[in-house]
Amino acid sequence: MDAAPLHGDLAQGPEGGQAFWLRAADGLRLRAGLWRAAGAERGTVLLFPGRTEYVEKYGRAAAEFAARGYATLTIDWRGQGLADRLLADPLPGHVLDFADYQKDVSAMVAAAEALCLPRPWHLLAHSMGGAIGLRAALNGLPVASAAFSAPMWGIAIPVWKRPIARVLTALNCALGRGAAYAPESGPQTLVEAFPFADNTLTGDAEMYAIQRAHLAAVPALALAGPTMLWLKTALAECRALAALAAPALPAMASLGSHERIVDPGAIRTRIAHWPGARLLEIAGGEHEVMWETPPRRAAFYDAAAALFDTNR
Repeated sequence: MDAAPLHGDLAQGPEGGQAFWLRAADGLRLRAGLWRAAGAERGTVLLFPGRTEYVEKYGRAAAEFAARGYATLTIDWRGQGLADRLLADPLPGHVLDFADYQKDVSAMVAAAEALCLPRPWHLLAHSMGGAIGLRAALNGLPVASAAFSAPMWGIAIPVWKRPIARVLTALNCALGRGAAYAPESGPQTLVEAFPFADNTLTGDAEMYAIQRAHLAAVPALALAGPTMLWLKTALAECRALAALAAPALPAMASLGSHERIVDPGAIRTRIAHWPGARLLEIAGGEHEVMWETPPRRAAFYDAAAALFDTNR
C-alpha cells in the first residue's frame, strides 16, 4: 500500500493518523485512513462512511474510539472523497451497481489484515455505509459486532412516491440518462445547499460549520446529489436486504427522532427482527449522530463502545 494524503488539520483525529491508497479488484483506486489508539488496543473499528463522506470526516470519531481503546480504519468509497470518481464531472454521486461497493469492502479488509490491525474487529456503519455493511455482514465480514448509525435500509421517500421513483429511475437509465441527477437533487452538496436552520444532518451549528469548512478548504472532497443510476441501484439493494434475515451478529442501531434522509420504519423493522439487537433512540437527533450535539454524540459512542467491549 502506498501512502496517500491525509488532511490531519481537518480530521482532528488522534496523533499519528495515516492514509493509504488501495486498489479494488476492478482496478479503481480507493483511499483508507487509519488512526491507532495509544497504548494497548482493545480492537479495531471498521468504519463504513455514508454517501458524500470522506476519510477526514471521521477523525473526530476515531479520537472518541481511541479514548475508549480502539483503533479506527475508514475508507473513501469509489466515487467519493479522494477515491477515483466514476464520471467526468466529479460532483454527482454515482455507482454502476451497488454490489460494486463490496469490492471496496474486500480491499479494506485486505488492508486491515496487511496492517495487522488488532482484533477483534467491529463494524461501525453510517447511512449508505449501513446498507453496504449489512450486505458485507451477510457475506461473512470478519467482525465480532456491528453498530449502525441511521443505516440506509430504506430511503425516506413517501410510500406513494416509491413506485414512481422505481419507474422514473428505470426509465431514465434505459434512456441513457443514468448519470443525470436524481429528482430533487443537483450539483450542490447538502451543506452548501441549506443553511444550518434548514439542514437535515445535525442539530449542532458548530459541527455543521466545520463540515462547510472542510469542503471550502479541500473542494476535491465534495460530492453533490446522487444520479439516477445510483438511486435505482440503491433502491434495489434496500429491497433485496429487506427480504433477508439478519446475520448472526450482536448489533445496535441509532435513530434520531428528526431523521429525514433514511427510512425510520425500515430501521425499526430490521432491529425488531434482529435477535438481541438494540435500537438507540436519539431525542432531537438528525441524520448524523456522530456530528450531533455533545450529549447525543456521547450517547452513541458510549453505546457503540459498550457493544464492542461486550463482544471481545
